[in-house]
Amino acid sequence: MAIASPSMFSPWPDRLRHSAIILLAAGLALAALVFSGEVSLARAVAVFICIAAAALVPWRLHNVVASREEALGVNPVEAAAVSAIVAGMPDPAVLLDRAGRVIHMNATASQLAPALRKNELAQFALRSPDIITALRESIATAEPRRATYLDHVPVDRWMELIVTPVLVPTTFGGSDYCMLMTFHDQTPLRRVEEMRADFVANASHELRTPLAALSGFIDTLQGPAKDDAKARERFLGIMHAQATRMARLIDDLLSLSRVELSAHVRPDTLVDIVPIIRQVADGLEPLAGERQVGIETDLPATPVVIAGDREELLRLFENLIENALKYGASGGKVIVSLLSAASPDGAPEIRVVVRDFGPGIAPEHLPRLTERFYRVDVGDSRAQGGTGLGLSLVKHIVNRHRGRLLIESVLKNGAAFTACFPQVKTPAGG
Repeated sequence: MAIASPSMFSPWPDRLRHSAIILLAAGLALAALVFSGEVSLARAVAVFICIAAAALVPWRLHNVVASREEALGVNPVEAAAVSAIVAGMPDPAVLLDRAGRVIHMNATASQLAPALRKNELAQFALRSPDIITALRESIATAEPRRATYLDHVPVDRWMELIVTPVLVPTTFGGSDYCMLMTFHDQTPLRRVEEMRADFVANASHELRTPLAALSGFIDTLQGPAKDDAKARERFLGIMHAQATRMARLIDDLLSLSRVELSAHVRPDTLVDIVPIIRQVADGLEPLAGERQVGIETDLPATPVVIAGDREELLRLFENLIENALKYGASGGKVIVSLLSAASPDGAPEIRVVVRDFGPGIAPEHLPRLTERFYRVDVGDSRAQGGTGLGLSLVKHIVNRHRGRLLIESVLKNGAAFTACFPQVKTPAGG
């Protein structure tokens, strides 16, 4: 009788295949002993039953345990659904076991910390002491922990880590904690806070200067210059100028606040900007005469319609032309022109160019001109009655109209400020 090749059992499960081979070998050995007369048939059968039990019972128990583990889940956090949930989280997320080894992580977490590896300790990849401390405390106490740290790679970013213990079931009805680490980029909030603090400090400083002047002159008029008519006349003129400057600053602050409040809402009213530009240019003729500067306009005779807010556009062109008159006065003229062009993406747009022929602006100042309270020359700006908010307001108005602000300047060759707006078709019959 030939012994069956193990390959004949290959379709069977491993444990069952091994048991079958053992039983076959034991059966042949016992049969040989019975035929030789060394063991009785009854004893051989009893021995075979014991061997069969020893071989098959563990396989059966394994099947029962495997079925139970399959029902309960040996490690539920290894399930595909859990992996999909972690992968779908918008922020960087890492799921760890109680020892701190990585079970799942999403793509954004891999980008944030490329050293993270599945089944490896997260503490080795995340070297920030704040992260390690928060993770260890959360593991030890099974309570959430937060940590804020500065990440220097690839650029400086303020990050907030939240470690949340998650209770998961284990084999045979038990439970244990996994650690869900989520990272949140706090950089935009930090920058907003810094900008707000700078804005409050600058606004306070700008308001304090005219207030101090007013207070000082009032004290003087109430004291030493009480009966000096000449001094009183001069002081009252200065006080009027300071009060006017303060009123303009407050007006600019309120205008900027209103524009920012509605920045997400694009104006939808169709307006012809040609008469708006003419109105502003005519209104600034007295200032132009005072500065001995001529305003030249190159505007089409036909309407040029854009979707815009008339009052905001008036403020925008007023700031641009007034700046050109004040700071480009030495050039003798200011040219305001309107033309059609194409934006970088090929869409048609309307461009309003305000050009002066004054001293120009140094290249290092150009990127910062639209910052609040930024001035190329603080003394000259204040002498001209500027608040430091004009170009910032222009930029915000242009942005609300979904346009662009271009600034070009060459020292000793003037400057050109261009407000670009998306072009719209004139309604039929309009």
